[in-house]
Amino acid sequence: MSPPRILGGLSEIADAYDALLCDVWGVIHNGVSAFPEAGAALRRFREARGPVVLISNASRPARFVTPQLVGLGAMEESWSGFVTSGDATRTAVEARAPGQVWAVGPEEGHPIYDSLDLTFSGPEEADFIVCTGLVDDERETPEDYRGALTLAAGRGLTMICANPDKVVQRGSRLVYCAGALADLYAALGGEVVMAGKPHAEIYRLALAEVERLAARQVPRARILAIGDGLPTDVLGANAQGLDCLFVTAGIHAAETQDAEGRANAARTQAFLAQGGAHAAYALAALTW
Repeated sequence: MSPPRILGGLSEIADAYDALLCDVWGVIHNGVSAFPEAGAALRRFREARGPVVLISNASRPARFVTPQLVGLGAMEESWSGFVTSGDATRTAVEARAPGQVWAVGPEEGHPIYDSLDLTFSGPEEADFIVCTGLVDDERETPEDYRGALTLAAGRGLTMICANPDKVVQRGSRLVYCAGALADLYAALGGEVVMAGKPHAEIYRLALAEVERLAARQVPRARILAIGDGLPTDVLGANAQGLDCLFVTAGIHAAETQDAEGRANAARTQAFLAQGGAHAAYALAALTW
């Protein structure tokens, strides 16, 4: 597999595509503030080429995440549609109602359960688990959950993981996400169902949104996926037969960039190959 083409900006390849599926955290913001140049690049593509659908492993439905993005300084005119892992998770949870759920995660993840016929309980009584993250990701690690997860695995409970991301960047730090708990649960012998990237359900929703916004079927060869996560964004794009633009300044910067913070073709290719992934393009940060 040839190394990714290092771009100076999205404009170099924009004419080859009619729609974008764009990751959110790590591409258009870092958890603290939005990246203005990334937002401007998406807006210019949307105006000149076609729909931009954000595709995020956020554990809440998209309508609850949009105000957070705006609060970070993201421009709503940068995107046409928005699909989250929370949207895909709600579909999976609804299929298991009525029942008892052990809801693992912060209060902000609870919109997933709105109006569903569910009761909340612990690992001793629950029928299944929904994991939207760590309750306090500033202080906790997956090890804080080992005992309760061991109990749940012993009872044969299925975990629906609302965010396959293992870590995300928050400012200059990395914090644990729901995917890290899912990994621990699987290692303990528990069954895990993933709703977000790189798994198919979230892409089914996102591609349907592209088709709705474009008012036509857009060939996959004309849809570009953009993201900074190898196990989520890049492998997800690969599985869906989509070209991928890999943003190296996110969670994999140490493995893919040179000392000046530029995307390095050889380092990026070696890193992707080690993870069984490939990307058509790479650049340090999304710009036009």
